[in-house]
Formats: sequence, structure tokens, C-alpha cells
Amino acid sequence: MLIKKITFFALAALLFAGCKETKKEENTEEVVVEEPAKPAVELYAFDGGSIMANNLNLFAQGDTYKGESKQLADAFYVIKHPNGILLWDTGLPEMLVGQGDYTPEGGAFTISRKDSITTQLKSIGLTPADVDMIAFSHIHFDHTGAANHFADAKWLIQQSEDDFLNSEEIKGNTFYNPDTFSALNNKEIIANKDYDVFGDGSVVIKYMPGHTAGHNALFVDLPEAGPLVLTGDTYHFEQNREDAIVPQFNYDIPQSEETIKAFEAFVSEKNAKVWIQHDLDDFNAMTTAPTALK
Repeated sequence: MLIKKITFFALAALLFAGCKETKKEENTEEVVVEEPAKPAVELYAFDGGSIMANNLNLFAQGDTYKGESKQLADAFYVIKHPNGILLWDTGLPEMLVGQGDYTPEGGAFTISRKDSITTQLKSIGLTPADVDMIAFSHIHFDHTGAANHFADAKWLIQQSEDDFLNSEEIKGNTFYNPDTFSALNNKEIIANKDYDVFGDGSVVIKYMPGHTAGHNALFVDLPEAGPLVLTGDTYHFEQNREDAIVPQFNYDIPQSEETIKAFEAFVSEKNAKVWIQHDLDDFNAMTTAPTALK
């Protein structure tokens, strides 16, 4: 009888241990959580004109680039998202199309533009009416030149940029040509902060003031190419970025210096590719329309 009891208890102990082992094994199973697929965002890069910086030293303080000149690009971009189309910048004024090289008074720049924005959009099957939103990295004349074609689009603009636009400061400043965007009346004012364009983190206007009062960069997270940042004029060419140099004509130089730190911290956080919009080498290396970067 004693032997039976011992056998019974031994068997129960073994069963209990087996159950514990089974539960332990069950609890160590890894739970795989699939990340949601990125939205099917596409980015198209276009040539908005050419800029020869005859006096490159404007892009620095002191005599950093004294006596130097440099060929610059002037790109603009279309971002297609399942929920809409954003136009980022528009290039140089369209009055330049077919006119060859033009050197404004002062001789600091020689500029030209080969093609109109409407012709360029046709290459990807779009008309101006298809553009839902327009945003400028900033409102210097070389970024707003073809904007009046998009009067029906919602214009996303930072409060500080809009305040400057409506101030006395802009009058007589040759870096601005408000006539090139005078048809834009459907404004959405952004309260001097980042703005998630489609609400899913895939396309974000990054508030990076200093070059102008309400300057921006643009973050785009592409499903295949991954995250990238379009600089606006945070930098104008690679050497600017390497040396963290602020142009002497920036609206607010100390603010620009802080923006550079914030820009680099964000790029590092996102492990993002940087495309300097005016850097000719960057533009030539980029996939351009009518082919999309996906």
C-alpha cells in the first residue's frame, strides 16, 4: 500500500513538472509583430532651371569663397501619395524659358530655365489642376517662379514666412518676387512647427527657419528607397554642409546656425539620405522625372 502511494505521488510530480515545462516552453515563444506597410509614396525630381553663382562668397561669411564661382541646380519636386499630390518648390521664373542666360543687376548670378512647369508635369501625366497642395522650402524667387499655375492648390506656409511676406521688410528685397505667387490665395497657415502632410509620417514639412523667416526642409519616407530629406536652402552645396557654413544673406544667421544643428540631429535620428537641392552633383545623381523614386 505504501509503495502504491509513493508511486502515485511520484507520477503526479512528474506530470506536474511536465506541465510546468510545457507552460515554460509556451511562454518563451516569440511574438512576431509585423510592421504596417509604408504608404506607396513616389517622388519625382524636376529641373527648375540653372544658376551660375558668379560670386560664390555670398554663400559664406568673411572671405571663405572669395573669387570663386559655382554652377548650381534649381530643382523642384512632385510627391505622389495615395491621398494626394504635393508640389515642393517650382523653380526659377518662367519668363526665362527660351530666353537663354540672364544676369540680373549686380552680376552675382546668371540664371536660365529651359522648360515650363506645365510641360514638365505632362511627362508624368499631370496637369496643374491635379496638384492638391503646394509648399515652398521658402519664398525666394528661385523657388516660387512657376507657382501661379497652381491657384487652386492649398498653399502650406509657415506663420513666420507669411508674416514676413506681409511686412515692410520684403519691399525692395531682390531675393523675393511676390508676383510669381500672387495667384495663390488658398492658404493653410502652419504655426511655426513641423507639419505631417498626409497624417502618416511619410511626408513631413520640417520647420527649419533662418535662411528665411519661415524656411523648411522636407522629409519623405519612401517604401523602397527609404527616408530622405530635401534640404531647401539649409545648405546650397556639399561644402556648405561639410563646413556648416551659413550664407551672409540669410535672414537670421544665429537662427540658421541652430537650424543646422537641428537638421543634422534629425537626419541622424532617421538615418536619412540628404539631397541638397541646389547641389548639381546631388541633382545629377538623383533619379529624375519621368522616372519616380519609390
